[in-house]
Amino acid sequence: MNKTMTVLVVEDDMPIRNLISTTLKTHEYKFLTAKDGNDAIMQASSHNPDVVLLDLGLPDIDGIEVIKNIRSWSNMPIIVISARSEDTDKIEALDCGADDYLTKPFSVEELLARLRVTQRRLSYQNQAAVSESMFTNGKLKVDYAAGCAYLDEEEMHLTPTEYKLLCVLSQNVGKVLTHKFIAEKIWGSAWETDIGSLRVFMTTLRKKIEKLPDSPQYIQTHIGVGYRMMKVEC
Repeated sequence: MNKTMTVLVVEDDMPIRNLISTTLKTHEYKFLTAKDGNDAIMQASSHNPDVVLLDLGLPDIDGIEVIKNIRSWSNMPIIVISARSEDTDKIEALDCGADDYLTKPFSVEELLARLRVTQRRLSYQNQAAVSESMFTNGKLKVDYAAGCAYLDEEEMHLTPTEYKLLCVLSQNVGKVLTHKFIAEKIWGSAWETDIGSLRVFMTTLRKKIEKLPDSPQYIQTHIGVGYRMMKVEC
């Protein structure tokens, strides 16, 4: 099960970063590493990891700012690993959006246990999402089981790529998805040509889904970043 989970390790202390990386590798987790806060934000937005292990004392920006930034566009689990042991530090991190807090020095066994808890929670969430075979957002409906989409109760005539794109957006409603993330979900790669094609398919999808393309109701563009499907009231 670990092989399907990607962990982003954000730690500027090389020995600790190597310890965590070695532990993850030994237990067959896929992982990425970042040495500072800005790199962490870039990696999180580009790769959309399943969980982030975050040190607060980073050399460029404080880890609290990393939490706030990620929480502005994603609900990915964030486990803080920090030498800050005061209750006020823990409360601030949790109030800003961290899901868990592990104090240094920590045991490898406890770290793995925290990851297993997060993994189980993600598994339950994914199972619940799969069981919801019909997605509804305003007047838009996507029937994942049948492979069809409807707008105002009328079936939309979508190309296979347009339908895949709609599924990726709808399955992450409310989240800003980067060009790279979407391209990898659709084509399995994110070359510059793929990202160029993505913009074309997004334009054609919008023409079919938006009554007023210049004032989009469903799909919002985040210039230079990607796209987000917005929650729409009926």
